[in-house]
Amino acid sequence: MTVENGKPEEQVSEEAVAAEHETVEEFVLNEEGGVPLGDEAEQSAGSELQQQVETLTEQLAQAKDQTLRAHAEMQNIKRRSQQDVEKAHKFALEKFVDSLIPVVDSLEKGIESAEQAEGSHEGIIEGMNLTLKQFLAAMEKAGVKQVDPAGQPFDPNFHQAMSMVPNPDMESNTVMDVFQKGYTLNDRLVRPAMVVVSK
Repeated sequence: MTVENGKPEEQVSEEAVAAEHETVEEFVLNEEGGVPLGDEAEQSAGSELQQQVETLTEQLAQAKDQTLRAHAEMQNIKRRSQQDVEKAHKFALEKFVDSLIPVVDSLEKGIESAEQAEGSHEGIIEGMNLTLKQFLAAMEKAGVKQVDPAGQPFDPNFHQAMSMVPNPDMESNTVMDVFQKGYTLNDRLVRPAMVVVSK
């Protein structure tokens, strides 16, 4: 066995074969489109990973946005449904109240007629007044309020002007007389008060 450069001949030959084999593998990989070796390969892999991370981050942000929008829409639907139910409860009596108002009008007219009639009708008047108070109290418990605006400023939201009359003793646009009282149900107008307004 001979020694060359201080190394056995067999060892030098094996190292040379290994180096040559490694060079051939690198060449084949590069030629066949395999993963390139060295710093360029690491940079390319890092760039691809960065693009994937950015794409996934964008998709996640879009999914979060869609989820938040869907949640907000559900909350709006729920709130609108609750409001509709509340309105239905508050104003379900509107038609019933509308049919009771003429009864109140009749009682009030009856009391006025009894007060103007000749003779003693105090018992009848007192009984009718008590009935009217009970009736109005029962309606008020259901959210119905009487609008009697005599002496108050004219409000077109709750009053309907039948005529305007000059009156130096009152401020302009003040209700002088009430022909017919108005009514509200839970602060919503059922019937406006018919009034005479000063000018």
